[in-house]
Amino acid sequence: MAPSRLAAEKRQHIVETAYRLFKRGGFHATGIDRIIAEAEVAKMTMYRHFPNKDGLIAEVLDWRTARFERQLDRLAETAQTPDDKIATILDWYQRWFDSPDFHGCLFQHALAEFGEPDHVVFKAVTRQKDGLKRRMRDILAARMPGERAASIAATLLMLLEGATLLAQMGQGKAAIADMRQAAARILDAPG
Repeated sequence: MAPSRLAAEKRQHIVETAYRLFKRGGFHATGIDRIIAEAEVAKMTMYRHFPNKDGLIAEVLDWRTARFERQLDRLAETAQTPDDKIATILDWYQRWFDSPDFHGCLFQHALAEFGEPDHVVFKAVTRQKDGLKRRMRDILAARMPGERAASIAATLLMLLEGATLLAQMGQGKAAIADMRQAAARILDAPG
């Protein structure tokens, strides 16, 4: 195996290990030494790939964003109409809330721990949330004027974020049902 490929695989292994630890234990509470031990890498290897923890956290968030976007892309392939495409996003959230692997939103947790707008972690969270809002806006733009699509996409994002918080509080089934009803009313409202 080529050295660059081996290095890329080692880097990815560190990212996925850190992801697993961060989502269960939080960012500040999960130390670099724990990540090194769980990933079974040398300290030098860790710091060669990630000179600081904030960079690792941002990379984990960007990796999770890309994974989420690929999942939504696959779901969208089966949907025909804008409403169906929005429904696939809500379906994804419902499956996530019901998953035994659900521990709340990693991005919400990151924002709670890194609230400074200039921080690299804050920026990674912003990229993910803006990307989801943009996705919904682009979907809705096929059904309504752009300004209204942007407004409704922002509203749907707020509903998703609130439902995610309620799901973390053990109210996922009610939250998703209420979110679906609210989304239907918003989408059916005269523009």
